[in-house]
Amino acid sequence: MSKKEEQNHSIGNERVHTDFINNMTYGDYLHLDTLLTSQKRLSGHHDEMLFIIIHQVSELWMKLILHELKTSIASIEAGEFSPAFKMLSRVSKIQSQIIHAWDVLSTLTPAEYIQFRDDLGQASGFQSYQYRMIEFALGYKTPHVLKIYQKDPELLSQLQDAYKAPSLYDVSIQALSKAGFSIDEKVLKRDFTTPYKENGSVLAAWTEVYENTTQFWDLYELAEKLIDLEDWLQQWRFRHMKTVERIIGHKIGTGGSSGVSYLKKVLDHQFFPELWNVRTNL
Repeated sequence: MSKKEEQNHSIGNERVHTDFINNMTYGDYLHLDTLLTSQKRLSGHHDEMLFIIIHQVSELWMKLILHELKTSIASIEAGEFSPAFKMLSRVSKIQSQIIHAWDVLSTLTPAEYIQFRDDLGQASGFQSYQYRMIEFALGYKTPHVLKIYQKDPELLSQLQDAYKAPSLYDVSIQALSKAGFSIDEKVLKRDFTTPYKENGSVLAAWTEVYENTTQFWDLYELAEKLIDLEDWLQQWRFRHMKTVERIIGHKIGTGGSSGVSYLKKVLDHQFFPELWNVRTNL
């Protein structure tokens, strides 16, 4: 048997590589040594492992959401709708995965959670900077949340850049203007750091798009991709609220928020108001 043959062995009917002394393995590529040693329980309680992993997995999915949103925004700005549609569809699928994560976390009972909740200190999902970046990318910007990240200047700088940048909805409205729709200048030249407010010219433009889908198919498909994103996000928010209510009731959150009351309040917020109201107009 040659040396090369000795390095590769048959397993069933498959020939697999087994000599990785000088080659990269699956674990090397994914940095599993770092990834799988990042679950450090503070309490030693069995169920804290579930709590950590659910949140870490959600953060990984959010990293991919931001990766897709950033490029889709650039694509729409460049008038390249097809790749943006593919990426936005992927974001919706990712959102469905994050929603199902709440089903797993809801197996944590109140009696179990109180055994390690105090060990969390003031750490809270409310402080997730990636979630804030997703909100910024979708156009929901509130300056007070930036104060949370002042301890990390580099991170704060990244958040400030995202805070000042046009959102997915901003570039979508700009696409309406480029297509010839009459959009108020105050919308096109607005301060991107302020929360978006519904505008009559934008509603009129989307109404025309929905009334003439064949003529404006790309814009029509873009509108439906945006609706998908917000629909899934609201479902995520609802499952978050119900999971928190199931586990801690109406206690104040570890981060100082009002907990369930706060989560119920944000359910009323809309990212793309005209796209919801256009349905009434048709």
